[in-house]
Amino acid sequence: MARYLGSKCKLCRREGVKLFLKGARCDSPKCALFRKQQVPGQHGTNRRRRRPSEYSLQLREKQKVKRTYGVREAQFKNYFAAASKSREDVGDVLLQTLERRLDNVVYRAGLAHSRSHARQMVGHRKVTVGGKIVDRASFLVGVDDTIGLTSGGEEEKWEILRMDAVPPWLVRDEKKKEISLARLPERDDLGLDINEHLIVEFYSR
Repeated sequence: MARYLGSKCKLCRREGVKLFLKGARCDSPKCALFRKQQVPGQHGTNRRRRRPSEYSLQLREKQKVKRTYGVREAQFKNYFAAASKSREDVGDVLLQTLERRLDNVVYRAGLAHSRSHARQMVGHRKVTVGGKIVDRASFLVGVDDTIGLTSGGEEEKWEILRMDAVPPWLVRDEKKKEISLARLPERDDLGLDINEHLIVEFYSR
């Protein structure tokens, strides 16, 4: 399945929560969830409100996480299969793997407005890991890996882009203009309203 190229705001409306797919727009009155409360589609306002089934809850949670991190279904299945082989909690390992993706780390570090923006920067060979250019958004960053931006004007983005406080598992060196992982991300570090147990149940059917 190809990457979704439609309206990102429709994805938020479908899940009923902010997925923060469009950067600052998601925090502004222009956010689609403020303007249109109904589910997208011709019959979005006419759908009966009935109790969702167990399968529906599991599917929606899986779709929400998959769309938040911008991964395809095949990628998500592979991440879950790898997490299932771990002796630790499967849901925690799955979310930890998604957080360690290079595009997500660039976004979390404040160097991009959204994960799609971070993915574009990686694809355009603007991001380095350990001093070497990495152009795969799915690259998993490890502890003590250093992440920087390439020369040619990209270093200026360090000053002009979003500079919020970084998560506790990331360290931002303002002098060297580098980001590094102090430790692996933990479940409490995510700050996302996710019920990973529903995802485990979905794939365990």
